[in-house]
Amino acid sequence: MFGFLKKKNQQSTISNSQSGAVPQHIAFICDGNRRWAKKRGLSPLLGHRAGVGEFSELVDYFIGRGVSTLTFYIFSTENWTRSKEEIDFLMKLYEEVFDKNYKNAKQKNLRFRVVGRRDRIPKSIVKKSEKLEKETAENTGGTVVFALDHGGQDEIIRAARAAMESGIAPGELDIDMFETFMDTGDLLPVDLMVRTSDEYRTSNYLLWKNAYAELFFVPEHWPEYVNSKASWEKTLDEFACRTRRFGGGVEKDYTGGKNDKH
Repeated sequence: MFGFLKKKNQQSTISNSQSGAVPQHIAFICDGNRRWAKKRGLSPLLGHRAGVGEFSELVDYFIGRGVSTLTFYIFSTENWTRSKEEIDFLMKLYEEVFDKNYKNAKQKNLRFRVVGRRDRIPKSIVKKSEKLEKETAENTGGTVVFALDHGGQDEIIRAARAAMESGIAPGELDIDMFETFMDTGDLLPVDLMVRTSDEYRTSNYLLWKNAYAELFFVPEHWPEYVNSKASWEKTLDEFACRTRRFGGGVEKDYTGGKNDKH
């Protein structure tokens, strides 16, 4: 039951991420900002500020190692229950992040996406989101996704309503067609979901895209992880050690073929 929590072979002395097995889509649950701050006697808001950390360096590292899509869970549909002070601070912080990434997009040839509801976040963020997406849509260096006011259940329900309103007959609806109604429909399936801060839940995150994702839970709080190249390397090493069968009886390789392992 808890096989995904097993540590990699301690006898390995060679970086397994060098072997070629690289996740194409990594989804991060950026957890532990407030706990990181509390541990240091700081305001929770400073924890969120620290969580931005070396974000661009983290993106550069994983894209440079062959990952094509990185998604970050920065605000959930449930986070609206937090204090107004914290929510206001976060929204201003996200505007800063969007502005910074807009400036870097052309230089790094990155495509940006923002997924989630847009009827509850500030209009200024909606405007920045649309600008960021529109002006980076043709970039081919990799895709960076911010999940903002996102909830997996909410996304599926909204997609189901949109599909019904489109007039498609229930018998005609298949997985590929249904995905076209989802915020995340154009994204690759998640290969690896990483959650920081020693929590062992998926927390309503990308439920559809995480269907066959490998799960990796790490003890570092997000402000520590975002600044730790050693942790990034360990993440790729961990994925390279996993065996993925997708419900079948044989192991698939990473080129879409099959081998003889059972």
